[in-house]
Amino acid sequence: MCQFQMGDMVFAAEDLFNEPVDETGESGIPGVEPGELLTAAGTRGVVVNVGHAEAAPGQEIYLVRFESGADGTLEEPIGCLSEELSGSKQ
Repeated sequence: MCQFQMGDMVFAAEDLFNEPVDETGESGIPGVEPGELLTAAGTRGVVVNVGHAEAAPGQEIYLVRFESGADGTLEEPIGCLSEELSGSKQ
């Protein structure tokens, strides 16, 4: 059972970075450098989809759009594991 559902408000439990692809070391997200900060701990976001990796069907992956800037603009969605998210600001 999923810890979070589509539409849930969540917070980044830790700083989230663009992790490089294991095989190549290249960026996992086009246009973003490997190791670049995607969102800071405590940033609010909304779950826009829930799924899993084909190689790990028991591990939920949450597609989250985090806020940026003072106006609360939502950034492009990023995939997060449940341990990278919190239901409350810490």
